[in-house]
Amino acid sequence: MQGFTRRQSLAVGAATLGVAALGATAVPLVGARAEDTDVPTADVKPPDFKIEKGAALRVLRPAKFVDPDETFFRANTKRFTDTTGIDVRVDFVSWEDLRPQTAVTANTGAGPDIIVGFSGDPQIYASKLVSMDDLTAYLGAKYGGWFQLAQLYGTKWGTENWLSIPMGGSTGPTVYRVSWLKQAGYDKVPDDLNEFMTLCQKLKEIGHPAGFALGHAVGDANGYANWLLWTHGAYLVDEKGKVALDSKETIAALNYAKALNPSLISGTLSWNDASNNKAFAAGDISMTFNGVSIYYVCKNSPDPKLQEIAADTNHQLAPRGLSKQVPESALVVNAMLFKHSKYPNAAKEYLRFMMEKEQYGPWLASCLGYWSNPLKAYSKMGFWDADPKLKPYASGMDTPYYAEYKGPISAASSAVSANYTLVDMFASVVSGNATPEAAVKLAARQAERYFKG
Repeated sequence: MQGFTRRQSLAVGAATLGVAALGATAVPLVGARAEDTDVPTADVKPPDFKIEKGAALRVLRPAKFVDPDETFFRANTKRFTDTTGIDVRVDFVSWEDLRPQTAVTANTGAGPDIIVGFSGDPQIYASKLVSMDDLTAYLGAKYGGWFQLAQLYGTKWGTENWLSIPMGGSTGPTVYRVSWLKQAGYDKVPDDLNEFMTLCQKLKEIGHPAGFALGHAVGDANGYANWLLWTHGAYLVDEKGKVALDSKETIAALNYAKALNPSLISGTLSWNDASNNKAFAAGDISMTFNGVSIYYVCKNSPDPKLQEIAADTNHQLAPRGLSKQVPESALVVNAMLFKHSKYPNAAKEYLRFMMEKEQYGPWLASCLGYWSNPLKAYSKMGFWDADPKLKPYASGMDTPYYAEYKGPISAASSAVSANYTLVDMFASVVSGNATPEAAVKLAARQAERYFKG
C-alpha cells in the first residue's frame, strides 16, 4: 500500500466528525431553496469531452455522516444518467476501508473509474491518474478560482499539474455556547492565546468548561494537536520534508497545553472522536473544536432540549495565536480518475456535472456546510447568509495549513497521524508523565522513522 497499513488508513485529516454518535442518520433532510443555492459565475465555455460509445462508470466514495451527503449525491448522479444516458454506479464505503480499496485499484489497474479519496491520496497514485488540467481550468475560471487547500491537494507536489478534483473539505472551527461565553464575560472567542486560556479558566469557574480531545481520536485529537503547534509557530516538517518538531516553538506549545488543561473538563485524555459531540449535546462542555455535525444534529433533532442547544450554539474560526492565518485545516475529499478507465471522457463529464452549481449547490447547502467548498464562488451562496452561524465553514478550505505543513505531501504524515505521534506527545506532557523536552525528542524520533521509511 506504499506506506499505508489498515490502521494508517484511518488518518484522513483534521476533522473526522463523530456524527454517528449523535444519530445523524435519523435526521430529516434540510431542503435547499433556489435562492440559497445561486452562485455567481463567469461566462466560460465548458470543455468538449467526446463521450465514448457505450460508456458506463463506477464511482467509489466515502460513506455519509449526514443523510443529505448521500441523498443529494445519488440524486445528482441519477440526473446525470437521465441527461446523458451514461449509467453510473456509486458505491459508498466506510472511511476505514476506502484507502485499502484505493490501493488495490491502483495496484491492480482494475476497479472503479473514479475514486473520491482523501487529501493527499492523489500524490501517492500520481502515475496512475488521468490529468485534470482541462477540467480544473474550466471550473476555476467559472467559479472564481480554487482555494489554497484545494490547490495543495489537487496538484502534483511542486507543480501546477492537477491530479484530481477536490470536491470539498471537512473542517473544525470553534463551536461554543453563546450564553455561557457571555456569562464568562465574552462576546466572542479571543484570538490571543493568553486571553483564550483566561476564557477557558472563567468557563470552568462558572461550571461550563471547554473540552478538546487528547485521546486516540483520529480527527479531533490530531486537529487539536496541530492547532497547538501552528498557533505557536511550530510544525512537523520543514519545506524539504525534514522533521522539524524539536524546536523552541514546540516546547512553548507543550507548556501552553499543560497550563490550559486544568481549565478543561476532566477525561479528555481518553476522548475519542464522538466524545466532544456527546459532551456538547449533553451540556457538559461549553466549547470545543468540531465540524458542523454538532449543530446539524441539534438543529434538526425533534428533541426540544437539543433544539435549544442549537439556538445557543455559534461557530467561529479557531483562535490564531501567533499564526497570521487561521490555524485550521480540513479533510479533503478528492476525486481521482484512474488511467485504467475505458471511459475517461465520460468520467470527466460526470465530474464536471457534479461540480456545476445546479448540482453542487443543493448538495453543499443541504449538508449545512458539512463539506466546505473548494471553489471560491460557492462561498457566496445565499445559504451561508441565511444561517450566519455556518459562515466559518464557508472558508474552510481557504487555508495554507495541511497535515504535512510545511513539507511535501506524502504518506508519512498520515502514518504520524494514525499512530498519534503528536497527540501522545501532548498527552504525555499534559498528564505529567513526561517533560516537554523529553516528549518532543521522543516524538521527533518516532516521526523520523516514518519520514525516512
